[in-house]
Amino acid sequence: MGSQSGTLETNVDVLIIGAGPAGLMAAASLAHLTAVPSSSPLAVRIIDKRSTKIFSGQADGLQCRSLEIFDSLGFADRAWKEANHMIEICMWNPDASGVIQRSDRIPDTIVGLSRFQQIVLHQGRIERFFLDNIQKYSGGAIKVERGILPTSLEIGEERVKVRVRRLTEEQAAPPQVRTGSKSESTDGLFRSNLVGDDYEDQNITHQSDGEEEVINARFVIGCDGARSWTRRALGPEFELQGEATDFIWGVMDIIPITDFPDIRMRCAIHSANDGSLMVIPRENRLVRLYIQLKEVTPDASGRADRSKITPELIFGAAQKILKPYKIDYEYCDWWTAYQIGQRISPSFSHPSNKVFLAGDAVHTHSPKAGQGMNVSMQDSFNLTWKVGLVAKGICHPRILDTYQSERRRVAQDLIEFDHKFSRLFSGRPAKDVMDAEGVSMAEFKEAFLKGNLFASGLSVDYGPSSLVVKSGDPGELGDRSDRSRKLEGVHKITDEAFRAKQALAKGLPVGMRVNSFKVLNQACARPWHFQERLKADGRFRVVLFAGNILDQTQKQRVKAFCDKLSSPSGFLRQATPEGAKVDSVIEVLTIHSAKRTETELLTDFPDILHPFDPRTGWDYNKVFVDDESYHEGFGDAYHNYGVDKERGCVVAVRPDQYVGWIGELEDFDQLQEYFEGILVL
Repeated sequence: MGSQSGTLETNVDVLIIGAGPAGLMAAASLAHLTAVPSSSPLAVRIIDKRSTKIFSGQADGLQCRSLEIFDSLGFADRAWKEANHMIEICMWNPDASGVIQRSDRIPDTIVGLSRFQQIVLHQGRIERFFLDNIQKYSGGAIKVERGILPTSLEIGEERVKVRVRRLTEEQAAPPQVRTGSKSESTDGLFRSNLVGDDYEDQNITHQSDGEEEVINARFVIGCDGARSWTRRALGPEFELQGEATDFIWGVMDIIPITDFPDIRMRCAIHSANDGSLMVIPRENRLVRLYIQLKEVTPDASGRADRSKITPELIFGAAQKILKPYKIDYEYCDWWTAYQIGQRISPSFSHPSNKVFLAGDAVHTHSPKAGQGMNVSMQDSFNLTWKVGLVAKGICHPRILDTYQSERRRVAQDLIEFDHKFSRLFSGRPAKDVMDAEGVSMAEFKEAFLKGNLFASGLSVDYGPSSLVVKSGDPGELGDRSDRSRKLEGVHKITDEAFRAKQALAKGLPVGMRVNSFKVLNQACARPWHFQERLKADGRFRVVLFAGNILDQTQKQRVKAFCDKLSSPSGFLRQATPEGAKVDSVIEVLTIHSAKRTETELLTDFPDILHPFDPRTGWDYNKVFVDDESYHEGFGDAYHNYGVDKERGCVVAVRPDQYVGWIGELEDFDQLQEYFEGILVL
């Protein structure tokens, strides 16, 4: 609708500002919520001031957890097929005479953590997969609107008013060379964090007479990078806090011509006196080199002079570090330089919980641990199901406070790790035990191994809240801010009571993501990784470990639980909108431990575990068995999840695959209380 001034005025549920990986993850997650019923479909828009997506450079590493999320959205297979797989890390250090030699080999991904390993793929391809996924699941309703610049933000009682202006093609295009020749390779400096805070704004002419619009949004999500317009619009109290180091690094994506033997392995190389280098083998014969630039130092203001940094200077540093091995190239795809800095915003959302910030907009750090894009996307994944389900009227608004307590804590841990890791990486190797200035290579390896667990994205452990029932102090186990100390709806449970609950499923830690083991479909014997059944469609799951269903005592326990589950006064029926399917908000999945061939789906399991639909019949995709498959072995899920094979237990899983609650089959009232604290029943 139009406003009185003649400016176009529109209403949306969610406005996403920024169409990098964090913004596209937000849009994709919201597109997948269309399956969850509500009175009206979610209206979502995503805008970006750039005229195009990224063609070269930027982030490239994908962690295990990011791939698990991609799989829940339906496109992990595309990334997995195209990417270079990171299998091994080689450590290179100087010997007694100062010549670099291979000192160690370790697996790139810790064995057994995930069904995926770390891979490397150019960010532009990842953005392409997101765009296709958003198109598919939104039915074309959500499109990235490019060349749109936000100019003002005003938070009202009901909505956030964002004024935007459409830019010309020239104004929206970043100044970046596109050829791949040796003399004129693509320059990423315009987006590196060597650039001053005002640099990007110089590329936009503010005298434009472009078309203006006012967007009235119920929620705004700022995913617009380290120099976030959204963050600045919220005020100085949201500014990033932290420090820059004196370490300057260059990055080059090249097709190398070299006699260095490990050029197709991930390598951490410390030279005796010329700095350090990381080798990241990429797709299409490319290799990314992260190169310490010892010749470039910050000035009195703490900033490096970017005009001195050229591909020749960066590559010259790489050649020195790799001596006595030789390296050259004919083709460079992209290059940039950055100054390591670790910064974080005091707050990830406005107190009104109408404007949120995600990714680089609220935390920055060095790229060598492959964290930036991954943690940014995981911020959005954590946030958007909460925003979407609140906007749909399914969840209580109080759950929105958990975004800050959960994700700011992750960013704090990341910055603490990155602070140590980047200094160990950039430091000179110690010549001997008396060399106090040098870095111990044993300490570096230990940090690297610990960092591997952190970098996988699988060590994230959320504190107690309305969404996570565990003991402990919400403030200390959250981000230690006043907001996480004052979370509403936190479930009170003693340490002793929680230990007893957690002991029911030791391999499913409350507050952590569900690990994946193979189970078989009871009806057709097909093996599935159980995590594959936890799609990112906005639904909560109740996972019933039904134990030995052929034991009569256990069968009665399962029946008693299912009678309460089926009751009109129970949370499952109360959460389901009138006329919707019983699994539309909460899906019940069952894993039992009896022999598959001795068990019958329709006679041994209550109807609620395989609901009937008059048009499509029984649901054959909800009951699974922990048994051996013909072709893919035995997943041993009960053992790996730490669940008793006779008695089983019940687990509540959030829409983002994190464990929220664990209890006995007799603890239905506590499960009811859990969902009453989250859902609008």
